[in-house]
Amino acid sequence: MADKFSFDIVSEVNMMEVENAVNQAQKELSTRFDFKGSKSSIDFNKTDKKITLIADDEFKLKALKDILEGRFAKRSVSIKSIDYKALEKAFEGHVRQVAALISGLAPEKAKELVKLIKDSKIKVQPQIDGQKVKVISSKKDDLQEVIAYLKTKSFSVPLQFTNYR
Repeated sequence: MADKFSFDIVSEVNMMEVENAVNQAQKELSTRFDFKGSKSSIDFNKTDKKITLIADDEFKLKALKDILEGRFAKRSVSIKSIDYKALEKAFEGHVRQVAALISGLAPEKAKELVKLIKDSKIKVQPQIDGQKVKVISSKKDDLQEVIAYLKTKSFSVPLQFTNYR
């Protein structure tokens, strides 16, 4: 029997589900009465992992965000994985906003997560391993306790627990 157990904490986005959510949002946009005759659009760039929202005004942009976030929620994609950039003026008085998709733990978020785990006083050893945090312990119960602890905390990016061994 192994004397050490571990699991990884990652922040990943299922790109297929994101693509499906964007497609559904685009369909809803084309059928909504309040967007008839509007130049509003939702574009998804898979390679850059960015969604571009274009609307006639800020009110319609907020409605576009609501459509997109609703579709993300229905497809079980965390809304925390969307990072909205600054609002910018586009052509002919329209507004544009880019939403980047967060995947992978940034170094500062990983450090914050390690500090959070260490502050919990659970006897585990967290360590940063690239874009994930590996948590090691001699007891499986301690690992389960860490997972339960982290699920109660509000973190700014979506967290998944993988490679539980």
